[in-house]
Amino acid sequence: MPGEAASSAAADPPGAPRERRRRRGRARARTEALLHTLKRSRRVKANDRERNRMHHLNAALDELRSVLPTFPDDTKLTKIETLRFAYNYIWALSETLRLA
Repeated sequence: MPGEAASSAAADPPGAPRERRRRRGRARARTEALLHTLKRSRRVKANDRERNRMHHLNAALDELRSVLPTFPDDTKLTKIETLRFAYNYIWALSETLRLA
């Protein structure tokens, strides 16, 4: 009878072997070598993204430096000095406009 098969499987003793369940979705057994390759690939991609991010940030700071008045002209401001100077320069210009 069909109902007996289901009830007998539930009545198996705790140590009895059961059918192996099939894995679903993305979870699958991976070898140590495959895991190492995946981790290395992810790290290389993350490094590339970070390198590109820093290139874009440095390019933006260079562009900001080019519009800020500095004395002497050959002085290259650091990143934090550039941001602080830009903030103060914008504040000074807006104060000038407000007072005019």
